Amino acid sequence: MRLRTDMSYNTFMKIAITGKGGVGKTTLSAVLSHIFASEGKKVIAVDADPDANLAAAFGISRAEIAKIKPIAEMTWLVEERTGAKPGSSGGIFKLNPRVDDIPAEYGYRFDNITLLITGKSKEAASGCYCPENVFLKRLLKHLIAERDEVVIVDMEAGIEHLTRGTAEHVDAFIVVVEPGQRSIQTATTVKEMAKGLGVKEVMVVANKVRTAEDLDFIKTSLLDMKLTGVISFNNSIMEADIKGVSPYKNSPETAGEIKKIKDTLEGVLNEKKQR
Repeated sequence: MRLRTDMSYNTFMKIAITGKGGVGKTTLSAVLSHIFASEGKKVIAVDADPDANLAAAFGISRAEIAKIKPIAEMTWLVEERTGAKPGSSGGIFKLNPRVDDIPAEYGYRFDNITLLITGKSKEAASGCYCPENVFLKRLLKHLIAERDEVVIVDMEAGIEHLTRGTAEHVDAFIVVVEPGQRSIQTATTVKEMAKGLGVKEVMVVANKVRTAEDLDFIKTSLLDMKLTGVISFNNSIMEADIKGVSPYKNSPETAGEIKKIKDTLEGVLNEKKQR
């Protein structure tokens, strides 16, 4: 593992983003990736949600998306690296397979960003001790704990992808919420799950905020969770989805709001480093 001593703390920022389906975590992941990349930083964007939409949020065409194969579906690769056939449970296989070449060999590269889609097999979804699950968890740990790039992980509603050894290296654990009880409940659940993995602080980003009343509802409902930033409801985000283009380019107002969130994160994390 390389120590973070030769470059600034921000260069290596690792961000995990989660939230209830449809709250806008994928939009936040994509726009944050673009912002870091526009500043000259190398970014690895990881789509760890089984309902993979991050490529579309980057404005990648359907034809190109069809060429991107999820890592979990590369059965030959999983077998080669773990020594066991995907779908098998138990048995003997490598617990620390090689994964350091995955971004360069199997990532989709554009605009200083490398996109990885992990995928998730049925066996891995069940939480079984199987080659696919071990391989994906090892890959995620490598990306978060051992890489010299900014890493942004678009996760599913829970944090099942993370282990204690991975979570402790996450610099910013963000839950995206929208005005609504179910969204807040998901955030509360995620916070408790994160606490069990040793994550001390869960940050919250409020999305789709239309009015001051929306924001007041979210602030009141969060209790002891920290609100890190606010993203206003914007029709241009939906227009970007319809057009198949990046919200980063189609909605400069939203990009500006997310830039403020990114600056806030850097400030908080640099302050912690100096303590």
